[in-house]
Amino acid sequence: MVIFDAEIERFDNKGEKTGWYYVFVPQQLAHKIKPNEKRSFRVKGSIDKVLISGLALLPMGEGDFILVLNLPLRKKINKTEGSFVKVNLAFDADFKIEMPEDLQSCLAAEAELLERFLKLNKGHQNYFINWLNTAKTENTRTKRIVMIVEAMENKFDFPQMIRSAQNKR
Repeated sequence: MVIFDAEIERFDNKGEKTGWYYVFVPQQLAHKIKPNEKRSFRVKGSIDKVLISGLALLPMGEGDFILVLNLPLRKKINKTEGSFVKVNLAFDADFKIEMPEDLQSCLAAEAELLERFLKLNKGHQNYFINWLNTAKTENTRTKRIVMIVEAMENKFDFPQMIRSAQNKR
């Protein structure tokens, strides 16, 4: 486990990351968590004694990473931009997200769509699945499943799907 103090930072204007809150994880610390990894990977541990698991360390180039702090997590730690936190991180080898049955059934209706989805790396699959699982109503969930199926038909990744939906508005 790697233990360090970090300042909560926020992206001002950085494309899809605009407004994100995060802590910076330098290459030397990231490589202690998962040696020689250059792609996104999942971590567990704690931030200011609040337990975390399944969070992604995202590569930022030059070997450095960031750990994104979403609103529910920031509320739990009761900190915001400019605050310092104590971070304890370890590689989360046990992290798995199961594909929901309704999504699998809809993608399986056309074999190439399910195959295309399963060829995405786990991190990209998780973007779709987490987004689907955060739907608060059955109507929203159904709309999201339709969007995911259309994304696979169009060979879109998650950000492309979201941008396409925004352009249709």
